Amino acid sequence: MGQKVNPVGFRVGVNKKWESNWYSDDKTPEFIAEDRKIRDVIEKRYRGAGIAKVSIERPRDDKISIIIVSARPGIIIGKGGSEINGFQAELTEMTDREVNISIKEAKEPHLQAQLIAQEVAFQIENRLPPNRAMKEVISRSMSKGAKGVKIKCSGRIGGANLSRTVSQDEGRIPLQTIRADIDYGFIEARTKYGPIGVKAWVFREEILPEGVPEGLSL
Repeated sequence: MGQKVNPVGFRVGVNKKWESNWYSDDKTPEFIAEDRKIRDVIEKRYRGAGIAKVSIERPRDDKISIIIVSARPGIIIGKGGSEINGFQAELTEMTDREVNISIKEAKEPHLQAQLIAQEVAFQIENRLPPNRAMKEVISRSMSKGAKGVKIKCSGRIGGANLSRTVSQDEGRIPLQTIRADIDYGFIEARTKYGPIGVKAWVFREEILPEGVPEGLSL
């Protein structure tokens, strides 16, 4: 059987960082569950805002700092900051801790795997054939500088009675090369036939030690 490893978790400490930054001796289970709840609320509330990443930091037990990287930050901020202020107050009430939210605009959104997966999922929800949606998104990402893109869709595609998996890729996706900067994203497309899972892998570049020319085997 194949051994599947999350490409981001596989590279933590090499060229990736943790998305939750905190340490606790006695409240670890509570904080992990709270982080998951916060991420679920953000994903559900701002599904159309193009959220690429959510980082959570806890400088103190009673304080939470949330950094949201979005392709459309205006949707989250709202007119005059009204939306983000209201959401901040809701999270403060939900967690009973001081919550501070920062919004950052996603750089190079066509190289963000989560945004690529979202784009394919939204097109599937709008009844575009998955193969066509994947082909268009992959072509766009490759033209923006990606060295490799792979997208996989699984579920009752086209309303079929049995679920199946279709995938498309272009370029290189060196999953076993730890120095390779590979981003990974997942989202579910909500169709009337049921959810269709969309996974995306993007190979951006190889991060080599300083002074080592690209293409040299280490």
